[in-house]
Amino acid sequence: MEITPSGDDRVAVAVADLLGVLAYAELVAFERLASYSGLAPSLVDKATLAELAVVEFRHCERLVNALAERGVDPEQAMQPFVRPLDDFHAQTTPSDWLEGLVKAYVGDGLANDFYRELAGVLDPETRKLVTDVVGDTGHVEFVVDRVRAAIENDPRVSGRLALWARRIVGEALVQAQRVAADRDALAMLLVGGVEGVGADLRELSKAFNRLLENHSRRMTALGLTA
Repeated sequence: MEITPSGDDRVAVAVADLLGVLAYAELVAFERLASYSGLAPSLVDKATLAELAVVEFRHCERLVNALAERGVDPEQAMQPFVRPLDDFHAQTTPSDWLEGLVKAYVGDGLANDFYRELAGVLDPETRKLVTDVVGDTGHVEFVVDRVRAAIENDPRVSGRLALWARRIVGEALVQAQRVAADRDALAMLLVGGVEGVGADLRELSKAFNRLLENHSRRMTALGLTA
């Protein structure tokens, strides 16, 4: 089922919300990756993370421009999501380089899946914009390589990082549910615009099951247990 923004105020609000939360998420991702580069054990790793941070900032700029083109004030669109995203990052501050990498991969991966779910019923142009922005920036292979190498070097690291990843997912799901509950238009996208409470609950359950399945695949890729 496809929903087009024209003629539907709720969908227009949902589009503004989705682009707003994504814009702020990309801005924060830029800040985080830049800060993680300071923890990097080598100059190559430092430069790689700095480069990835720049990509995230360009994504933010693209989203800000898309909001402006739709007649939406970008700052106003981002503002409702500052608190929940800041709370998430405050609760999941990494203590070292490896925890930063796992958070970037697992946390951002789960968030991006969430945004894809929201965009799935929107018009093709908006859906493509979201898909482009949340696509792999090149950090997946980088993170998997570094984390697997660390585990191979010291298998004891695996348990600590697995617990850390579970904590990230728990906090991320809490904040995702909080956002969906606070923003009715986004909740509508998450359940696919299906009418009827029973259908809504079924669609919501399916969406979160897909998020958890993708998370399990990422954990496997890292060599960690979900």
